[in-house]
Amino acid sequence: MIFVFAVVGYLIYTRVSAYSLAPTLQPKDFSKYSWYEIPLQYLWDYFSHAWICLLFAFTAAGLVYEFMPKEIITKYMGSSKVAGYALGAGLAPFFTVCSCTMVPLFAGILYTGAGIGPAITFLLMAPAANILTIFITGEFLGWEIAGVRIVVSLVTAALAGVIIAKTPWGKAIEKEHRISQNSNAARQAVEIVRPPLDERLVSALKFGGYLAKQILPYFIVGLIIVGYVTAYTPPGIVEGYLTGIVGVFLASVVGGPLYTPTLVEIVLGRSLLQLGMSKAALLSWLMGQPYDIPNMMAVSRIVRWKTVLTYALIAWACSVSFGLLYGMMAGSM
Repeated sequence: MIFVFAVVGYLIYTRVSAYSLAPTLQPKDFSKYSWYEIPLQYLWDYFSHAWICLLFAFTAAGLVYEFMPKEIITKYMGSSKVAGYALGAGLAPFFTVCSCTMVPLFAGILYTGAGIGPAITFLLMAPAANILTIFITGEFLGWEIAGVRIVVSLVTAALAGVIIAKTPWGKAIEKEHRISQNSNAARQAVEIVRPPLDERLVSALKFGGYLAKQILPYFIVGLIIVGYVTAYTPPGIVEGYLTGIVGVFLASVVGGPLYTPTLVEIVLGRSLLQLGMSKAALLSWLMGQPYDIPNMMAVSRIVRWKTVLTYALIAWACSVSFGLLYGMMAGSM
């Protein structure tokens, strides 16, 4: 408990003191460093500012995962009515931070009787707008883009869920995995025994540590790549290819299928934004997370390729449409 309060307290202090949690090096600053110094300088610049941000995010993810009543999902998401979609979209961000933990949860929810529509909504909402992603997006790219990301992710996830629930292949998957009402009635009530608070807090911190071990090695490699991209990418290339309508289409293709780990995509997006990327292309880039190739391959083992290609097409179309709309509204095409 002391550790949790210390993390939250220090984060609040950084906000009150206006201390930057994002890296401060600009692309032009790298010109004075040798090639082998660039990743070291970038990693130091990043972690010397963002360590409390990451520590808070992983701690919060562990706490929410441990204390959020998971039985609510399987109990109420069986419906394809508004309540089922609302739970799928509203609870998804609290249960995962990346596709590596999201896909097994999606399978578990579907196998325990959730409707295919709410389950797909959960599947797409989780990687696009989870607590870690939104917090880092807000700190690195601004809370305006973070808020927009939440809204467009919600619309995209709900739209994909509703459409797939009405397709023949979606209905077939739902029928295949749904547990019959007779089986539910035959279950015996089991009393859930909660461990003491201190044990649950330790469990939450262990889960946060587990997420850190799974994500940070890839994150560090990604940061090294981002450092070199920031240092050696001519601004003219970014301004030429990642702006305008063509830039939005290109960002939607690169940001999704090629798969950039959740945290790395935000840091790389920030570097590209500094090099001249438009906000329209940036949003489209960020919305690509739900239809990356590793994610789709894993999900295809659960709901088969017709369903996967359907939600991927919807997510891609939404990333382009919302990217263009946001670019026009924000005046940054």
